[in-house]
Parts: sequence; structure tokens; C-alpha cells
Amino acid sequence: MDDRTVLVTGAGRGIGRATAERLAAEGATVAVTDVDGDTAAATADAIGARATGHRLDVADPDSVRDAVGRIRAEHGRIDVLINNAGWDKVGPFLDSDPADWDRIVRINLFGVLHTAHAVVPEMVERGSGTVVNLASEAGRVGSSGEAVYSAAKGGVISFTRTLAREVARHGVNVNCVCPGPTDTALFADVVRGDDRLRDALVRAIPFRRLARPEDIAATVAFLASPDAAYLTGQTVSVSGGLSMS
Repeated sequence: MDDRTVLVTGAGRGIGRATAERLAAEGATVAVTDVDGDTAAATADAIGARATGHRLDVADPDSVRDAVGRIRAEHGRIDVLINNAGWDKVGPFLDSDPADWDRIVRINLFGVLHTAHAVVPEMVERGSGTVVNLASEAGRVGSSGEAVYSAAKGGVISFTRTLAREVARHGVNVNCVCPGPTDTALFADVVRGDDRLRDALVRAIPFRRLARPEDIAATVAFLASPDAAYLTGQTVSVSGGLSMS
């Protein structure tokens, strides 16, 4: 990853932070972005000279354009885009609030569209580039209590395949990673201290443990690397065997 500049969204904590750390360790220069600018800066400081922190709200196209412009001005170009930012609120669909639908879709689906629309045209013009989108196993197989989140992540999977077809002739590859249940702060918010739900999920996973952020980051780092240059339009599940293709 030497001489590559990578933009990671939602990189202040969890999978995004682990991904930023992994890519920096492999030689990339990493633009750490998060809707919480303080956590983005803290992650960048922890990584060191190979990282810079930036506030970026994926749900706001103006924020995306401004941040992308600053990153390009600072680093010259963006070689790899990692769309990791996400948010969910769990509960039965029939009891859900349409205001929450809007937030879930704006962050999880429209956020990917906003960043891709801002970053990929330069990749196409340059004739090279890589995009890795983070979806979810919920988007592949559904998940009780996550109807709208599942729909948004399913949209990310479909968008990945379509964008991959459109930009392949320009030397840009686009792939998708679907994490299963992962031990992050977002997961803790979802289960809300329900040990029975957590234990049930662990029992359902053949490896009998939740994924760690580093497990997901390893797959993202591979897809972001030159080793994956001939892979495009693929969806890779990282779930400890919870689902199998």
C-alpha cells in the first residue's frame, strides 16, 4: 500500500478505526474521517504521521464535497475509498418511526452514494482506483429488528455490483464486504445489554465468537490492495460462517 492515499469513512472507532490502522501499517497514507471530528483526529493522532483526521458527515453531500476537497488538497489524490460509516436502530418494523428510516437510509445507503459520487470521477479520469463498500450480512439474508437497515445494506450490495460494471473499463475496481455480528460500540448499542441476544448470536456462529474489528479490517485491507486488482463486483461475507455462500 506504499504511495497510496486511502479515505476511510466512519473511522473514529470500531471497524473503521481498525481498517485505518491496518492500512497505515501496510504503508498507506490514511485520511481518517468521521462525523465526530474529535474521534477522527484522535484516531489519526494514534496512528501517527501516516494519518490525518477530518470531519465528514456522509449523509450531507456538502460535507462530503468539502472534506474530499481538503483531502485532495493535502494529499494530491485519493487512490482508495473505504465506505465504512453506518448507523442502526433496532426494533420491530411495525413499531418503527419513519424519521429513523430516513436517518438509516441517509447514512447507510446515501452516504455511500455521496462519497462515491465525489471520489470516483477522479479515479475514472486517472484510469485507476479502488472502492471497498461495507454492507452487512443483514443486507444479504435479512435480520429481525433491522428491516430498514437490511434494505439499505442490500442497496449497498446492489450499488457495488452496478458501479463495478460501469467503471471497470476505466481501471477502477469496486467490491463489498459484509460483516457479521462484530464486537463494536455500535453492536453494543444494538443489543443494549441483552446478554441473551448476544449469547444466542455467538452460539449461531460456527467459530463461537463475535468478529473482532481486526477480522473485518483484514479482508478490507486485502480488497484495497494491489493483490485484489482483478477482483471487482464481489461481495465477501466475514461472519465466522454464520452464513455461507
